[in-house]
Amino acid sequence: MDRIARFFVGQLVHHQRFDYRGVIFDVDATFEGTDEWYETVARSRPPKDQCWYHVLVDQASHVTYVAERHLEADTSDSPIAHPLVTELFGNFQQGRYTLKGGIQ
Repeated sequence: MDRIARFFVGQLVHHQRFDYRGVIFDVDATFEGTDEWYETVARSRPPKDQCWYHVLVDQASHVTYVAERHLEADTSDSPIAHPLVTELFGNFQQGRYTLKGGIQ
């Protein structure tokens, strides 16, 4: 069964449980981490058969791997402060980032 992601690369998101903002830089149709990571980190046991997202965290230098059910769209229209933003993305327009080279 094909999964349809609710969010897209370059989209601003808000983590509902841990109350941080970020920007998505990669999407996995299903969980792609290790069982050890899942058992240790994903304590709420989100479904592995739904989309997971790689997120640059605002005002930080780390990235997170987040289950879709913990995210919602961020509507603040404020850019993200993260050291990798300029490495991965081009412009910030209309509340979203474009990939370098304008390809989305």
